[in-house]
Parts: sequence; structure tokens; C-alpha cells
Amino acid sequence: MPRPQQPLKTSPAPARTKDQRRRDSRAEDFRLIEEALRGDDRAYKKLMAKYHDAIHNFISRMVHDREQVEDLTQEAFIKAFSSLRNFNEEFAFSTWLYKIATNNCIDYIRKKKLQMYSIDKPIESKDSDFTFELPDESYEADQELISDQRTVMLRKAIDRLPEKYRRVIFLRHVEEKSYEEIAEELRLPIGTVKAHIFRAREILYKELRHRIRHY
Repeated sequence: MPRPQQPLKTSPAPARTKDQRRRDSRAEDFRLIEEALRGDDRAYKKLMAKYHDAIHNFISRMVHDREQVEDLTQEAFIKAFSSLRNFNEEFAFSTWLYKIATNNCIDYIRKKKLQMYSIDKPIESKDSDFTFELPDESYEADQELISDQRTVMLRKAIDRLPEKYRRVIFLRHVEEKSYEEIAEELRLPIGTVKAHIFRAREILYKELRHRIRHY
């Protein structure tokens, strides 16, 4: 009786190397960028889904306020998407995105320490070590006026937002409520709240980014 034929064994496909995976990812990014620039909203969503967690985790190592991390993450993507036409394909999109996120964090940290120089080296005392701060002598008196002008400009831009976006931005940035509090007050899923805030910030950034440079 003839022996049944054994199925032919096929060799598994060789695993992609790290360099290959990097090249494939970069090619995917360039394709999505081209689609986004042609007006495909799905491409923006795919880019954000691909890098959101990595950028969020990166920012969280620099800023330890959980909700501020989410705000800075959204802002990084808004700035990247708004400037996508200026993206240089000689560099990886991820590198460019991380640079934007880094600059956002630096700006945020600087604003938190506005008008003060922090002296990191502790001063010895009998009871304990402590740090102190010195006034920033470079502070100019007209900075308050400039800040007020920017605030007025921002408020006017917020007033021009569609109602559903205006409400969430007002609650988040004027009343300084958490995402959870906004979701509860407006009876919306927290994902919808975050999406509305992202879209509202995107509109505001596009409207104000050129005008704000004059202040």
C-alpha cells in the first residue's frame, strides 16, 4: 500500500529586521501625510492613532500633571497637522513630532516659572536643605499689557467657535474643569469631550497662530 504523501514543509518567512520595520513605518507615514494633504481626514486619524500613546508617554516624563499631559499631547498633534505642508521628508515624521512635543513641554515649563529663576543647588541650613528663587530682572513692565491683549484676542476667537466646541473650551480653559467634570456636566462620553476640545483647539490655533506673533 503506497504511503500517503507528506505535505510539503514551507520555510517561515524571514522576520523583518529593525531597519526594515523602520523603513516600512516611514513609508507608511509619508503615504498618510500625502493623503492628509489631499484632504483625507482618515489619514490624520491614522497618524494620531499611531503616535498618540508614544507622544503622551514621552510628555508624561517631562510634565507630571495628568490632564496637562493630555492637553500638551493634543497641542503637539494640532501644531504638526497645521504645519504638515512644511514637513521635510528628509526627516522621519516621528522625529519631527517629538521635536514639536519637546518644544511644547519647554514652553509650558517656562510659563510655569515665569518671572522667576529657580536656583537648583540647595542652601545648607541647620534644620534642612532648601531652595530659593530670585526675581527675573529681565521682566518688562509691558508684558502684562501684552498678556491682556492676547487674552482678549483668544476670548474673541473662542466666542466665534461653534456652540459645541465653545462650551467645552470654556469649561476646560476658563473654568479649568477636568475632562471628567466636563463630561458629567454636558452628559457626554469623555472621548467625545476630548475630541471636541481637540477640534476646538485646532480651529483656534489655525486662526490665531499668525496674529499672535505680533504680540
